[in-house]
Amino acid sequence: MAPRTTMPGEVAEADWRLLDLDQFDEFIRSLNDRFEVRGPVPTSDAIVLGRLRRARDLPIGWRDEQSPGRYRASDQGDDEYFGHAVAATGPKTELLPARQVMWRSEGRGGRLKFVEPDARSRDLALLGVRPCEVAAISILERVLVGGDYHDPHVDDVGRGMFVAVVECARPAATCFCSSMGTGPGIDDGFDVALTELFGPHRFLVRIGSERGRREVARVTSTRAHDTDLVARAEVLERANQRLTRHVDREGVATLLEHNVEHPMWSDVAERCLGCANCTMVCPTCFCTDVHDVNDLAGDVTRLRTWSSCFDIDHSYLHGGAVRTSMSSRYRQWLTHKFSTWWDQFGSSGCVGCGRCVTWCPVGIDVTAQLATLHVKELRDVDSRVAGVS
Repeated sequence: MAPRTTMPGEVAEADWRLLDLDQFDEFIRSLNDRFEVRGPVPTSDAIVLGRLRRARDLPIGWRDEQSPGRYRASDQGDDEYFGHAVAATGPKTELLPARQVMWRSEGRGGRLKFVEPDARSRDLALLGVRPCEVAAISILERVLVGGDYHDPHVDDVGRGMFVAVVECARPAATCFCSSMGTGPGIDDGFDVALTELFGPHRFLVRIGSERGRREVARVTSTRAHDTDLVARAEVLERANQRLTRHVDREGVATLLEHNVEHPMWSDVAERCLGCANCTMVCPTCFCTDVHDVNDLAGDVTRLRTWSSCFDIDHSYLHGGAVRTSMSSRYRQWLTHKFSTWWDQFGSSGCVGCGRCVTWCPVGIDVTAQLATLHVKELRDVDSRVAGVS
């Protein structure tokens, strides 16, 4: 994994630069000389992660309207490059593809040959990802590379990956990154951090690694001034004010431990469809399954595909599934994400991007479910206090 270790308060004055719009386009084109550059691009009805070759490929003028169970993206016709929140798909699709060929076996002339897929021809550059997504990348690398299990594909992609993050100016109504300590600004974990500023339209650039410094040095830029840093602070303050959903990050793990039998689990199960949308769009869910596919010629392809703890067979042991009820499967997901993830990996499994809220067909809101448990906890405390008095 590439070192991206700039820490808060360690950014020198020389590490702040400015790019005007032409220089920003030059920066993207320059990255394409050495990387496969991917970032947010507009489609007919959504903003997704796609190939970036020039600045005009970005969703210029687009906005995304997100609420529980609802997503709408449309072109507003202005010149804001990053006026959206988070794209419908994120970096997980690059680190851990939804469908991945692990190997193929070919039988010819009585001989069996195993063929591994071709490696990526160029390193990956992610441009325009959000701070919460950078946090998710760090979590996936910790889980799939830094622990007892080592995933060579994730390691290979992560080692060469260049990260150009864009700080968030317009969080969606479903975002709660501030609660999770993952946005809307960012302090470390990047090669280059960008903030879109106006009056005039420009990008404030912060260097986060030596590789980031080299890439910025390849294009024309100018020195940033104190007024640009003040403008950045104002952008982040306005973004913070837009955030309306909150989670008690410090107390949520204990809260879930104390409420495994709360009636909320049954209530939410009556609405939950078990569709697994929340786990598919979650930038840190990493469950996979493996399938061998045969063709008529006798060749075999081993595929790895995303899986989900909402699938009843996911908990299958000899004799049957362990979690047969919808309430137990929802409880497993939410409790793991916000509580037991700490025991396994030393952090929360949630980065507050809000995708699980947006893309749930019935609008189940994790922040509301956690608030329900919190209210119950407060009532229990009040009852105990009243009993003592």
